[in-house]
Amino acid sequence: MDWTTTFLEVIDLRSFPSIWYWIVVAVAWSQASYRLLGVPFDLIQRARRLGGQDMADVETLTRLQVRRIATMVREAGLWLVGFAAFFHSSMLLLGLWYGIEMALALELILVPMTGVGVLALFTANRIFEEDASGARIIRLLLRLRFWTQVIGMVSIFVTAMVAMVDLLHVQAF
Repeated sequence: MDWTTTFLEVIDLRSFPSIWYWIVVAVAWSQASYRLLGVPFDLIQRARRLGGQDMADVETLTRLQVRRIATMVREAGLWLVGFAAFFHSSMLLLGLWYGIEMALALELILVPMTGVGVLALFTANRIFEEDASGARIIRLLLRLRFWTQVIGMVSIFVTAMVAMVDLLHVQAF
C-alpha cells in the first residue's frame, strides 16, 4: 500500500460520509454564531455584564464593521449579488441536476450562510440607521446570534436528512 492510497482513504473525497465534511459544517456554524458582525460573542457577553471599557470596545468594533459593510454594499453591492446568484445557481445545478455530491454538500453549507450574511447586512443597516449604541447594539447583536443559531440548526438538520437520503440512495443501487 503506497502513501497516496493511504492519504486518499484518510481524506475520503466524498462529502456526506466523510468526517471531514461534518467537521467543516460544525466549525462553520460555530464560527458564524461566535462572530457577530466581526464582534466576538465573549466580548458581547462581558459588555452586557460589566459595561465600561468592554461596552466601548463592542461599540467601536461594531461601528467599524458597520461602516465597512456600508462601504462594501455601496461600492460593490450589485456585483456581489450578481456573483452570488451565479455561483449558487451553478453549484445547485451541478449538485441537483448533474448529481455531483460535493457541489450539493457545499451548497448545503453556503446557501444558509448566505442567508445569515443577508441577515447580518440588515442588522448592520439597522445599527447604522438608528445610530445605535450601548444596550441597543447588544440587543441587536444577540438577536442576530439567535437567528443565526436557528438557521444553523435547521441547516444542520436538512443537511443530515439530505445526507441520509443520499447514502440510502447510493447503497440501494
